Amino acid sequence: MFINNFDPVAFQIFSLEIKWYSLAYISGILLGWILSKKIFISNEDMREKFDDFITYIILGVIIGGRLGYVLFYNLNYYFYNVIDIFKIWQGGMSFHGGLIGVIIVSIWFAKKNNQNVFNYLDIISLVAPIGIFFGRIANFINSELYGTETNLPWAVKFIQIDNLYRHPSQLYEAIFEGLILFLILIYFRKKEFMKVPGLISGLFLIFYSVFRFIIEFVRVPDEQLGYIFLNLTMGQVISFIFLIIGSYLVITKHEIKKES
Repeated sequence: MFINNFDPVAFQIFSLEIKWYSLAYISGILLGWILSKKIFISNEDMREKFDDFITYIILGVIIGGRLGYVLFYNLNYYFYNVIDIFKIWQGGMSFHGGLIGVIIVSIWFAKKNNQNVFNYLDIISLVAPIGIFFGRIANFINSELYGTETNLPWAVKFIQIDNLYRHPSQLYEAIFEGLILFLILIYFRKKEFMKVPGLISGLFLIFYSVFRFIIEFVRVPDEQLGYIFLNLTMGQVISFIFLIIGSYLVITKHEIKKES
């Protein structure tokens, strides 16, 4: 069993605190950007436009992630404290909200450039697990999104929370939604699934949703929400919706792949 007593602040420059969560966002975006341009993008025109596209992605992740948290997880509080919506530094981001934000800006950018939106979304799907991995590691360091009580050998006591030994659910998510999901998508890319735009995006939604749904059974639900439906968390409900969307994408796009 282990003890978590990490400082959420990575380092400090004069009075400016640089937190691990900020470094996770930066690292995920930079690595995803580099891998996309150096390895995953084969279309020259798309490679040239990708620098501009990343700016939209960053906005989609931040704005969508924040609004998703407000709407899905804490609407009652923010309804009466509207100004606090803009206080992102106080925490509160939703992965699914960020995902919706990315989809919206990708559709807008692709239409603006007369391109297939799935060409962009497939690339983002390939590199998104990198950002998820770093993000979940940061969640672990910050002692947030922790798991339920357990006596397993790898249980972790989050000193900043209480004296209970818990599932390190953040690390489970880092491994499955980050590392394993990345390897799965790379495998399908090698099987030439990128030739049919939308297949990789659908697979991303399916595997991420399945991993997230299962792991949330050992993760403490958001205090202000608890379990909302059939003893499921909000994260599980939204993941199920995206699982359906991903399945639809894979079924329809795979038919195209077989015909080609």
